Parts: sequence; C-alpha cells; structure tokens
Amino acid sequence: MFLASNMNFSKIESAAYTTALPIAEELGFFIYDVEYVKEGGTRFLRIFLDKPETGINLDECEEFSRAFSEVFDKSDPISENYFLEVSSPGIERRIRRREHFELNKGETVDVGLYKAVNGSKTVTGVLEGLDEDENVVISISGDEVKIPLKQTTVINVHFEF
Repeated sequence: MFLASNMNFSKIESAAYTTALPIAEELGFFIYDVEYVKEGGTRFLRIFLDKPETGINLDECEEFSRAFSEVFDKSDPISENYFLEVSSPGIERRIRRREHFELNKGETVDVGLYKAVNGSKTVTGVLEGLDEDENVVISISGDEVKIPLKQTTVINVHFEF
C-alpha cells in the first residue's frame, strides 16, 4: 500500500501526518497528502486520503475526520484557528511529492508552467516520472520531454470531461 511520506512537510503537516498515519492504516486508507495552508486569511489543514481500487467516499472521510480530530485536538499543535478538511485527492489529483510521481506514472498529466512555451503555459503529456535532477519527465506524442520542476506551477492528473 502506498503512503505519503512526511518528507518536505512543515512542522504542523508532520504532526498531522504522524497522528493521521495509524488512524488511516487502521481504517484501510492511505494518506495521499497533507497540507497546511492559509487562503484568504483562513487557515486550512487538509488531509487527502485514498483507498486501493475503490477510492474513498464521504462516509469514510467523516469517519477518519472524527477519529483524527479526537486525537489531534488533544496534542493541539496548531495555536491559531483553522478548518480541518478531509477528502479524496480527486480525479484531477495534484502531483507534488516524489511519491506522487511514482504513484501516477503512466497517467496523462497537465503541467502548468511559469513561462509560456509555444504560446501556452500548460503542457499535457503522459507522466514518466521525476528524474534525479528534479526534472518532470513526460511523453508528448511519443517524445520524451524534461521540464525542470522549479519551472512548474502545478501538476495535476488530466481528466477529459
């Protein structure tokens, strides 16, 4: 089973991950990602869960949220007000950690760029991985393209509506 590692997490994200991991494992879920962000003056602690083959549903997110809150609130590592959000990473899941590149290898992805290439700030291709030099490697019409991770704004699994 794939689990997010707590590498590259902030102190609060690490505390949330450490608390969440045994709860998720007990419920048969894995942690796709954890993020602690400030948006429009409001802080959010987001825990993204998934489950092999079936994905995660709303009732399972609620079950996890209650169990997590009970334990996390006792340790109280966040001094300011925040909202806890527990959800699936979604169909167009974000790819931002090294393990996400491995997990989503072979998926079609949209790569956002800081600077336009051929008039576009988005490139779509099949994800081959993240190389040792921190280049996002994708295949576009059979051609391998390497994009430095630092030149990307966001990477998401592509979904056709």
